[in-house]
This record gives sequence, structure tokens and C-alpha cells, in this order.
Amino acid sequence: MERMAWKGRIKPGKKAEYIRRHKEIWPEMVSVLKEAGIVNYSIFCCGDELFGYYECQKGVAFAEKTQAESPVVRRWNDFMQDVLKLEMDPVTGAQPKLEQVFRLD
Repeated sequence: MERMAWKGRIKPGKKAEYIRRHKEIWPEMVSVLKEAGIVNYSIFCCGDELFGYYECQKGVAFAEKTQAESPVVRRWNDFMQDVLKLEMDPVTGAQPKLEQVFRLD
């Protein structure tokens, strides 16, 4: 199973709102993530910095493609724009992948 990690930043003063929106994540957004083969998805924060991690049952490329083609994901990204700063990869439409440098199984 391939793994994906990303980073981002919550805009100043928006942390509580960012957390609230994820507690109320849209069911259709969850469905797209599952359709993309994404499992074991976690987002962590340290101050305003974010670190996301998920595993891709169907591969990272499939997960990226599924999300990039989804109108639900586009709406979610628009919805989150006022609280979140993400740099997106112009080729995949997803967050740039972080390089894995260590793993302990």
C-alpha cells in the first residue's frame, strides 16, 4: 500500500474554524476519499502548521486523479480557502508529496 503525506498551514486566527469544519466534514467528501482508496487518514497540527497522512489502497496516482476530477473536492477546497493555505501541485491538483525518509514497521 502506498502512503501519502502532505503539509499545509492554517491561516492566522482560523484554527478553531478549521477544526470545526473537519468535525462536520461533508458525507459526500468522505465518500470521494473512500472511492479514491484513501484509508487511515489523519491530520495533525502544531500551532498553525498541518501535517496530513493517509494510505492509498489503489495507489497514490489513483487517489490524486480521483480527487482532482471530483467536483466535491473542488467545492471542499473552495470552502476551506478562507481558513487554509495549501500549495497545490499544478500537475496533480493535489498537495505536493512529502519525501519519506524513515519508516519503522
